[in-house]
Amino acid sequence: MATTSTTGSTLLQPLSNAVQLPIDQVNFVVCQLFALLAAVWFRTYLHSSKTSCFIRHVVATLLGLYLALFCFGWYALHFLVQSGISYCIMIIIGVENMHKYCFVFALGYLTVCQITRVYIFDYGQYSADFSGPMMIITQKITSLAYEIHDGMFRKDEELTASQRGLAVRRMPSLLEYLSYNCNFMGILAGPLCSYKDYITFIEGRSYHMTRSGENGKEEIQNERAEPSPNVAVIQKLLVCGLSLLFHLTISNTLPVEYNIDENFQATASWPTKVIYLYISLLAARPKYYFAWTLADAINNAAGFGFRGYDENGTARWDLISNLRIQQIEMSTSFKMFLDNWNIQTALWLKRVCYERASLSPTIQTFVLSAIWHGVYPGYYLTFLTGVVMTLAARAMRNNFRHYFIKPPQLKLLYDVITWIVTQVAISYTVVPFVLLSVKPSFMFYSSWYYGLHIAGILVLLLLPVKKSQRGKNTQENVQLARSKKFDERENSLGQNSFSTTNNVCNQNQEIASRHSSLKQ
Repeated sequence: MATTSTTGSTLLQPLSNAVQLPIDQVNFVVCQLFALLAAVWFRTYLHSSKTSCFIRHVVATLLGLYLALFCFGWYALHFLVQSGISYCIMIIIGVENMHKYCFVFALGYLTVCQITRVYIFDYGQYSADFSGPMMIITQKITSLAYEIHDGMFRKDEELTASQRGLAVRRMPSLLEYLSYNCNFMGILAGPLCSYKDYITFIEGRSYHMTRSGENGKEEIQNERAEPSPNVAVIQKLLVCGLSLLFHLTISNTLPVEYNIDENFQATASWPTKVIYLYISLLAARPKYYFAWTLADAINNAAGFGFRGYDENGTARWDLISNLRIQQIEMSTSFKMFLDNWNIQTALWLKRVCYERASLSPTIQTFVLSAIWHGVYPGYYLTFLTGVVMTLAARAMRNNFRHYFIKPPQLKLLYDVITWIVTQVAISYTVVPFVLLSVKPSFMFYSSWYYGLHIAGILVLLLLPVKKSQRGKNTQENVQLARSKKFDERENSLGQNSFSTTNNVCNQNQEIASRHSSLKQ
């Protein structure tokens, strides 16, 4: 029987019993489906051409808070408390230091809530809980604080191209702030979006064709017919349906926990262990595919997520997409996998940590990621292992890849081998993330004799590693080069939307930058 334990509404308890799923998971899915319908209504009847920004902000916020109350009951007040106190910090502290105080408070408040939820209420349960939405709100609070600091305190020449494009030049009103943090499109599952993109959407400027004016400022040239998101939404809903079907029918028959079953460990051959490890972690991913793709579809249905047109004139609706399934499953490097998994969180980590860290940016970024995810020991084991795997994969790639570019047959062999190694390494790394606790995690690693840990450390000891150029002069040169590239690319994007001009440049440069940063 489905459990009756929930902090939210029990109205859907009969449905929960019928489908044999926990009531909080049923509440989550039903609320997301309701949000999808609300998004269609929002785009149709509260379009920016028909109503004011004030009304759009109010409705988006109230609908979001209603969904939060339905799913999490009065625990949803944490969303308002966290957002409200952070806004007061922004106003009181001022733009010079508010980003630091907001970062410490928002992350600290999230951690306290996670400790309370995990160690007092339901340790080890994967149920939907209020700390999940708080993780997204924490990202938004900290991102916006840094964007305001960059836009209102720092000089333009001190900023990278992406920081300059995302910089916020005025303090948001309380309504704008709450709407950004708690709107119905993203309150339950995100994904993270930049504040400028969200305000552009609310104000109805997403489809304006722009050109670069004097001093790099945007000037509206004319407007293009607003593209319909219907095709993109339908495609993403199909992916959701397939992912959910796979999860309900296959995933439960291939539990990750079976990797530490004593009988399996004692009797299975090494090829069998490797194959089951890969398949069990492969089966664990569709639930994330479902949740993130549905969240993306909801935003698209409301008209949010447009990223301009491709070279064929086809509208792109992947501005805030959180994953690329094909690239994930066909990854031939650790970096490629991470580049396409939880994309918006990766960008957040890069923006608020990696590119601002002065010492060991990769390690600091993995530590922040672990703290943000929660307080289960398995998270920290996964991310500490991830540091070793990332640095080792970077060293291997830098030292050997150039030998296998040509001929095509050799490149194909290299791709096959690196695909196998990458999928096994990723699976090995994330097992503690699923098992959560220390004892079963070490049981798994000991059953593998810590083989990939040892291999990764040996690679780092034996192979030369390229040092990151993070000195002051080098950093200034990189910023100037990026600024020039940003200006040149900005001049060539007149055919795209306001959102495209701000975000294609940002995301393309950020993705390119990650080739030498967080996820190499």
